[in-house]
Amino acid sequence: MKYTPPRIKPAELKMTPMIDVIFLLLVFFVCTANFVPTEEILPMHTSLPGSVDAGEVLPDPLNLDTLLIKITFDGAVRWQAAENRCTTLEEVLHILRSIWEVKADIPVIIESADNVAGENVLDVYDVCRRVGLLNVQFAAY
Repeated sequence: MKYTPPRIKPAELKMTPMIDVIFLLLVFFVCTANFVPTEEILPMHTSLPGSVDAGEVLPDPLNLDTLLIKITFDGAVRWQAAENRCTTLEEVLHILRSIWEVKADIPVIIESADNVAGENVLDVYDVCRRVGLLNVQFAAY
């Protein structure tokens, strides 16, 4: 008598439960996503050079007393605030605090080089806010 092994049916993959799980994950991620642009998170008014709102009058730049903070990177991050070169954020903090004591509403412009990381720019912004300087702008090129 000839022995014939029983035929085993190949297992079928059911795609419907897998598609359901993928769809539920997609719905979950879409519902929990944050669609607020990062530019709207920072509490400041930014406008490009040359643009003026209807009710806004820009002051004369020649009579405006501003504080320029330059950030450069040459192997290490360097700051220049009020013509003073700084090697640490603590030095920048002390300079900004002394300027704030003299004129609290001075406009601050943060100018960074192209190779400076964004976190270093935001660190300077945070230091300005911590000191109390609220009129902070970013230089746009």
